[in-house]
Amino acid sequence: MATNPPWLDTGDNAWQMTAATLVGLQSIPGLMILYAGIVKSKWAINSAFMAFYAFASVLICWVIWGYKVAFGKHMLPFAGIPGPALSMEYELTQALLPTSGISANFPMSTMVYFQFVFAAITLVILAGALLGRMNFLAWILFVPLWLTFSYCISAYSIWGGGFLAVLGVIDYSGGYVIHLSSGTAGFVAAWWLGPRIDADREDNRPNNIGSVLVGAGILWIGWNGFNGGDPYAASADAGVAVLNTNICTAMSMLSWTLCDVLYYGKPSVIGAVNGMICGLVAITPAAGVIAGWSAIALGFGSGTVPWASMNIFGKKVAFMRSVDDVLGVFHTHFVAGIVGGCATGIFATISGCAAFGITNPGGAIEGNGIQVAYQIAGVCFVVGWNVVWTSLIMCFIKYVCRVPLRMSDEDLLVGDYACHGEEAYVFGEGTSAYVKGPLRGKEIEGIAMGEEKGGDYYGEESVCGDCGEGEWEWDYGG
Repeated sequence: MATNPPWLDTGDNAWQMTAATLVGLQSIPGLMILYAGIVKSKWAINSAFMAFYAFASVLICWVIWGYKVAFGKHMLPFAGIPGPALSMEYELTQALLPTSGISANFPMSTMVYFQFVFAAITLVILAGALLGRMNFLAWILFVPLWLTFSYCISAYSIWGGGFLAVLGVIDYSGGYVIHLSSGTAGFVAAWWLGPRIDADREDNRPNNIGSVLVGAGILWIGWNGFNGGDPYAASADAGVAVLNTNICTAMSMLSWTLCDVLYYGKPSVIGAVNGMICGLVAITPAAGVIAGWSAIALGFGSGTVPWASMNIFGKKVAFMRSVDDVLGVFHTHFVAGIVGGCATGIFATISGCAAFGITNPGGAIEGNGIQVAYQIAGVCFVVGWNVVWTSLIMCFIKYVCRVPLRMSDEDLLVGDYACHGEEAYVFGEGTSAYVKGPLRGKEIEGIAMGEEKGGDYYGEESVCGDCGEGEWEWDYGG
């Protein structure tokens, strides 16, 4: 094979690899940092590690069988034929999606990696609903199963040339495939998993808002690759997608912040981050097919509708309160994904669709109102499929594999040190302690975390001479 085959456009290839790298950075370190900062300190390592593991696990599954299920040759209306994407001959050939007939002027290796980072971030987003109590072994099993039986199905159905693509559903860069699916699955999995312990739900203040903002910033700028890479070319439409992404996100963040001020009387940094995320999610299905003014309107919708969902509906409806969706993935990805998907059916333009390379005659503003119905049909399939298959996977892990979905109550009291033997913040030579006796209402024997002060310490229960009650004497070591 020639070093520079005639089909290779080096500019397109360079942009596609850059876009893929930007999306990869959204997961590691972007969401890893965000997750580590937004939870209590005792869950910082476990939360980041769930994202770290998912990224690696998805890649191996993706190249062995997942990519071809999502983008391979037709097997079913919603799935391609599984198989590896690892031979040198395959990796060097021109990128082609065989079912849809879409080709690009870069190699298959670039396409496989570009699509991988989207698959990976979907699992990382989903993890946000399950933080602070999921058994890590159960998560190890969940990731490849959900990737195979859920993500790949949605990806093939909409992007790979499956039945929703034939129907005419528009999902520019993953509003359905990534965000609606992760929002649905995260909420369903959180229901199966059950809530965090009461102490963690009652006091769930972030341990480091500064790192949350760092992660959020990586997420925002990384979205330039997220949406800008989906034309599969360094094209004019890629520029439109990048500009619209930033317009919508800015408007959404400002709208959410205004809602916080009007309702709570003060702006919230965490609220602003949620508004930012909702804007990024909502613009994703529409990025390169709508005009800039529509991006502003969509940003207003994504900053207000999910805000109401989270702050009013989510707090006043008993069922919503009973499901412990830790980071509000239902609101920021499920609700915002639906807002964006339906808005795509309204605001898509004929020229935008043509620039993206699809034949849809625009949306409702172009006289094609049926596009809204197509978008709703896409929502119904993705939501329905994920409710069923996420439930089946959780039941398979619990009842067939006999792996508990949750950590033990004792481990939940301790956090990171119990499940990983590590802690996020160490001041001095050590902050762990050997405890034998009651700790936070539970009988504990072994190493436990010191939350109030550092230093190695070993407790011995003694009896107070004055009052006859048990107390702790600490011998500090190190």
